[in-house]
Amino acid sequence: MRSLRVRYLRVWSLREDRGLSTIEVVILAPVMMLFILVLVAFGQLVDGRGALDGAARDAARAGSIQKDHGTAMAEARKAAAANLADVCSGPVTVTQTSAGFDPEVDPLFSVQVSCEVRGLAMLGLDIDPTMDATFSSPLDPFRRSA
Repeated sequence: MRSLRVRYLRVWSLREDRGLSTIEVVILAPVMMLFILVLVAFGQLVDGRGALDGAARDAARAGSIQKDHGTAMAEARKAAAANLADVCSGPVTVTQTSAGFDPEVDPLFSVQVSCEVRGLAMLGLDIDPTMDATFSSPLDPFRRSA
């Protein structure tokens, strides 16, 4: 009699748990998908920010070693565009934020680089895809003479 009661309790407890894992999956799957989507979005954001900071640094350095202002801006634009070719969708904007190109007036060559980071808009989150970065580099006293 006792073995019959134990067997009945086992069968009854199995019936109560039937379908429970399906409910857990139905509830947890969207939460896990949303978590993964947020991780991907923050990864894209960090990658874009790092690439923009590096491009601004390289653009400022490329411009600071040039002899004249026109060549400096052209080289800064070229350096930023080369760094951000696979990160940005659309044009890369490079603007000078320092006062001039004379070491006596302003010894720094500062640029601001901005672009629309690829992949942020398609994730469906409310993140502005347009990012910018600023960097300054001292004007090289032994600038190119050619």
